Amino acid sequence: MKLPPGPRGLPIIGNVLEPRGDAIGYFTKCFRDYGDIVFVRFLGVPMCLINRPDCIESVLVTQNNNFEKSKDYRALRRVLGNGLLTSEGEFWRRQRKLVQPAFHQARIAAYAEVMVGYTERMLASWKDGEERDVHEAMMRLTLDIVAKTLFDTDVSREAEDVGAALQVLMSKFFRQAGFALLLPKSIPIPTTRHLQRAVGQLDKVIYEIIRRRRAGGPASDDLLSVLLQAQDDEGLRMTDRQLHDEIMTLFLAGHETTANALSWTWLLLGQHPEVEEKLDEELRRVLAGRAPTASDLPRLTYTDMVLREAMRLYPPVWVIGRRALAPFRMGEYELPAETNVLMSQLITHRDARYFPEPERFDPDRWNPSDPRSAALPRFAYFPFGGGPRVCVGAGFAMMEAVLLLATIAQRFRLTLVPGQNVRYLPSVTLRPKRGIRMIAERRR
Repeated sequence: MKLPPGPRGLPIIGNVLEPRGDAIGYFTKCFRDYGDIVFVRFLGVPMCLINRPDCIESVLVTQNNNFEKSKDYRALRRVLGNGLLTSEGEFWRRQRKLVQPAFHQARIAAYAEVMVGYTERMLASWKDGEERDVHEAMMRLTLDIVAKTLFDTDVSREAEDVGAALQVLMSKFFRQAGFALLLPKSIPIPTTRHLQRAVGQLDKVIYEIIRRRRAGGPASDDLLSVLLQAQDDEGLRMTDRQLHDEIMTLFLAGHETTANALSWTWLLLGQHPEVEEKLDEELRRVLAGRAPTASDLPRLTYTDMVLREAMRLYPPVWVIGRRALAPFRMGEYELPAETNVLMSQLITHRDARYFPEPERFDPDRWNPSDPRSAALPRFAYFPFGGGPRVCVGAGFAMMEAVLLLATIAQRFRLTLVPGQNVRYLPSVTLRPKRGIRMIAERRR
């Protein structure tokens, strides 16, 4: 086999000590030193780092049948069970088919009123000139929205417990993922009492909601009702465990990723008042002071461009991993079975070959009439993944993000509190490490 180039590492342990707690910095250095396809070993586990759109497309689309989720995803099974994000093979295909109808365009459009209503309820508690952690605010808001759309219930009382549990899970993920990557599948991943307690809190909330609905709770038009009624080709429905796993996956993905996308958007708008002014102009022209609706989405083009550019610079999910089932070709190289392939949206999205002035926040690069947009390779931008396993809730997430951004931005201008050093925390998602403190100024 002709393996890709990469750092030599040490005998036995390979390159495991080299990241030194900074995976993003390490991946970036590897690409700079060795090119777009890099081979490393962590304690004998072969890994291939990829930063080339055609190769990313090969893994996610062209050769997708030869890949399953990389070993580190096993760390999520303790929390998400065997849901869409972690399941494989025929079971995944069955579950995807059962879940897909819940995200048809007509159905998710019906949730627009809920999204805007909960946002307006939040804004009613904001005071002019008040300082807020916008990340905390977005996390709480999207938690309430996903609970209402998933379960048709208000989780305000449980929100703090659920939010705290998710915080524990995010903070522990890298450690758990490291164990999952390096340990054989036959060895359970070590865990902590704190993590077990957090998972137990989440399980208690989800199973109680399922129990009440099974016991004959009121009929509803929420996503849980769709999942409860879904049947496979043999007429079988999901068990409580399967419902739990899919709900947990949608709960985490639908809450965490949208909150992070909005948080980074507020940071960028606070740093670029000229973009914020263009956004305000569109909102005044399209909405004229009224609440946005699903029918406004086609006209909120600049709002959409702002979010797409924010997700380029700060993608809610910053890396995707796959594991090869059989030997495969990648560009001019050949790699063995069991190789774990890692593709980082954060790094590819900031590559100057695809995005001129990559560090610049420029929503206009997403204007369809801009030649930069037309020249972009297909997988130079992939915030929701791609191929058969593209995010099932991508349409829901984009609609929610646009509606929430429009609702808040037309009522308040958010300015950054001076002197703070906002840094990202790469976990399952890309979170701001210590929040983002901003001052809310009511628009006149």
